[in-house]
Amino acid sequence: MRVAVIGAGIVGASTAWHAAGLGADVVLAGRDQPGEATAAGAGIVCPWASENDDPDWFRAAAEGARYYPDLVAELSGAGERNLGHRTVGALALAADDADLHRIRQRVLERRRGAADTGEVDLLDASAARSLFPPLAPGLRAVRIAAGARVDGGRLRDALLRQARWRGADVRSGRAALVRTGDRVTGVEVDGERITADAVVVAAGAWAPELLAPVGITVRIAPQRGQIAHLSLPGADTGRWPVVIPRATGHYLVPFDGSRVVAGATRESGTGFDHRVTAGGLAEVLTEALAVAPGLADATHLETRVGFRPVGPDIRPLLGRVPGLDGLIVADGLGPTGLTIGPWAGRVAALLATGANPGLDLGAYDPVR
Repeated sequence: MRVAVIGAGIVGASTAWHAAGLGADVVLAGRDQPGEATAAGAGIVCPWASENDDPDWFRAAAEGARYYPDLVAELSGAGERNLGHRTVGALALAADDADLHRIRQRVLERRRGAADTGEVDLLDASAARSLFPPLAPGLRAVRIAAGARVDGGRLRDALLRQARWRGADVRSGRAALVRTGDRVTGVEVDGERITADAVVVAAGAWAPELLAPVGITVRIAPQRGQIAHLSLPGADTGRWPVVIPRATGHYLVPFDGSRVVAGATRESGTGFDHRVTAGGLAEVLTEALAVAPGLADATHLETRVGFRPVGPDIRPLLGRVPGLDGLIVADGLGPTGLTIGPWAGRVAALLATGANPGLDLGAYDPVR
């Protein structure tokens, strides 16, 4: 059978790789667009400390975290050596002792039946700073050993390389859906019509404009995120943990090469305005320096801008489209795209090839 995938971000790349591995003839169409979310995302894989209480969101996020070790092992076994993924642990910062114990209890409760968190430790201020030296004095933290980070762009590129190795036809171009009666029968890529038994739409924030011509409305909107990349010359940041302050939604994500990523704004109503703004950069740096004043002397390398595909709620839009055979949506992952994305691509590939994904997708109805 033939599966067409529209979108070359982390979800589309994962879908193409998995579908090809399941024996499908795969065509993926994607195009470079300013603000593509995968390249701009921070890449935190640590859902257990999230303040979000939606159990269906957490189920997807936990499945995403659980899937990463197997994914990384398989790609590494295929020769991919630079995925930007490492389990470095995460520090969930606490305001006081009561908050510290509340966070730990939340993490311990959530790991039951979900991906293992590893050790969950209470750290005093000295221990926290020993792991992440720029932290402000006096900040205590819960350390979640299984917390990880990933470079979304590198992982996406590895998935696309391996999809090609499995025989996928990866194209760059503008795609459109082809509808015949009550089913989608293929895609058009820069005017060339390609028939397909199933089509997966994983176009991120651009999904609504792709689906509208075939009569499908999805409630996805772009949410601008500005994220600053900083350099601490001479600092060995490669194994520093991810830092997750409470309440603000901001974070610090260290990578190899003395780089620390500070993010991010969550700006709704901006459309596709792909600009670094003075206010956005000020917000990111102010929040970063409030918890890690040791970053004040860091070099500002760049600020990336991405458009998160935000749905009607925190849950992904994932599943078959009712009333239109052959069409699957894997989108709307919002701020947890790099946590959920590879797993969501696997689910979409199973659906596209007629296999059972092994879970009830009702809560993720793409047209809800």
